Amino acid sequence: MHVSDAMTPRPELVTLELPGSRDDALEHLQEGTFSSVPVVTVEDGVERYRGLVSREGLIEQPDEDQLALLMNEVPTTTAEADLREAAALMVAEDARRIPVVDGQLEGIVTVTDVVDAIAQGAVDGDATAGDIATRSVITAYAGTPLAVAERQLYHADMPYAVVLDDDGTMAGMFTEQDVIEVAEVVEGEATTGNSFADQDDDWMWEGIKGVGSRSVTTRDVELPEGPVSEFMTTDIVTISQSKTAQDAAQLMITHDVEQLPMVSGDGLAGILRDVDLLRAIAEDA
Repeated sequence: MHVSDAMTPRPELVTLELPGSRDDALEHLQEGTFSSVPVVTVEDGVERYRGLVSREGLIEQPDEDQLALLMNEVPTTTAEADLREAAALMVAEDARRIPVVDGQLEGIVTVTDVVDAIAQGAVDGDATAGDIATRSVITAYAGTPLAVAERQLYHADMPYAVVLDDDGTMAGMFTEQDVIEVAEVVEGEATTGNSFADQDDDWMWEGIKGVGSRSVTTRDVELPEGPVSEFMTTDIVTISQSKTAQDAAQLMITHDVEQLPMVSGDGLAGILRDVDLLRAIAEDA
């Protein structure tokens, strides 16, 4: 299967154009169903691909407003490349989406596109969930303040956390998307303060001289107050260890999730992420 068979083609893509701002990107990422937006420039009527702005980038750089400084350079692929090769590239580069570029932007292929191909049987999905799942699981307590839970995701470098209640039982899932949906960029002012010369200072000139007080505009990502339990997803979709990668892919596509807690009896045995499915087929590339 070629990348062209799975990718979202250029006419269906939402893009941002340079120059632009954080607000432009935030609007699309909050309202859309995607996790990144390609950035382009138009020069002499010709569109050129420049990079991607992702929801992770907006969270990690709350003080940056310029679109050009928020976007990331990621590897690209071509429409004729094998989809398994694109999956291997995503795994190797830790990239959830890869622009399809041949002189200009032709489309974008994402982890979800590959998962959809596995779900449809277009790519081998016979691996067993128990063999490819990740055994270490990122967790958060249901009573943790939202801002603290967001920092947990950031420092763990993971897009999710399984939320546990007072009894240590799985109560929900908390993801980066939950953060983006409620995040607001706020502006304020910070004062640098005054600096005054003393009478004995060498730079003293005509008595005491105030050398400046100025205010600078600051930006921050503001999250609402409240515990993570108010923002998590409580309708959890799980999978057993004996199910196949194709079964997992079908669940992910049907329920629009990126990870499935793997259960054994009543206990949590691991987490099966969409990237685990890619890693399984990438080994055959």
